[in-house]
Amino acid sequence: MLQSCSSTKNASTGINGGRGTVTGTWVLNNIALEGLPDQAVQGLFGEKSYKCFQGSTWKLTNSGNGSYTLPSSSTCGEVMQTIFWSATPSEETFQFKKIFEGDKAKNVTEGYRLVLTQLSKGNMVLKSPIEFGGKTANIVLTFSPAAN
Repeated sequence: MLQSCSSTKNASTGINGGRGTVTGTWVLNNIALEGLPDQAVQGLFGEKSYKCFQGSTWKLTNSGNGSYTLPSSSTCGEVMQTIFWSATPSEETFQFKKIFEGDKAKNVTEGYRLVLTQLSKGNMVLKSPIEFGGKTANIVLTFSPAAN
């Protein structure tokens, strides 16, 4: 007797592509808080305020090298940060670590792991889970492709 199984997980979660779909230049155009009051979020990814990421540009190359650039605003200075990233859409993960001058990605042991909840050529949604009040809350980051 032979059986065949196929996963319907990707179809139900909105993930329509592989790692190559993540590659490219993305603009973070919406940040939402799920289950978190605004004052509970002190910073994001080691930067001052999560609000500094609004409008940021993320460049993700196929090699895993990349960067994000935070735009200058009245409360945030412009920041360009080199990163090394990886994504496994089938496991709903996106992770990155900051790379500073002189660092080698293989030697950097700290980073950030996010949940990849939606992915297509026109949309990417990442969630950063946070423990709050005994429950898991999320910072939800919605990206669209940058205009070329």
